[in-house]
Amino acid sequence: MANTETQYRQVVERCQDLFLKKNKDYGTAWRILRLPSITDQIYIKAQRIRTLQEKGVSKVGEGIEPEFVGIINYCVMALIQMALHNDPRTDIPPVELESLYNEQIGRVIDLLFAKNHDYGEAWRDMRVSSMTDIILMKLLRTKQIEDNAGATLVSEGVEANYMDMINYAVFCLIKMGEKASTPTQTV
Repeated sequence: MANTETQYRQVVERCQDLFLKKNKDYGTAWRILRLPSITDQIYIKAQRIRTLQEKGVSKVGEGIEPEFVGIINYCVMALIQMALHNDPRTDIPPVELESLYNEQIGRVIDLLFAKNHDYGEAWRDMRVSSMTDIILMKLLRTKQIEDNAGATLVSEGVEANYMDMINYAVFCLIKMGEKASTPTQTV
């Protein structure tokens, strides 16, 4: 579990670094987006990952890893939007934005530890393609909940789905990093 925490935090640090750099370039223009628009952005990224997994080639030149990073950062944006739902500001100062990012990721890491305890790191035996499918399923669930004005009868809400998508995307990046660093054996 200690290795998982280290790997997880390394991935999140990389994602946050990109998030904060993009904030310097663009500011927090994404604050104008409604949650369904963010969900659709995440869907586009997850669908592209699946297409690249199935076709095995990218004609745009960008690979799968940046798309998982995008999923993580868009999910954090969604969680921040939910936390600031009554805050009309579209311009969040960088220091506050970093604090908001850390707060949301802290909540997601707490969820990871609780689930990892109960599931015994089952994700380590999963395929990246299966986790991509789960992210897509969670996106379709989220879209359905959003179309139902947030109402559910017995299911988790959109917040839990965003948090799960972050965790699955981080797991994918961890697994892809491990695979890339594993030397190939010759016969």
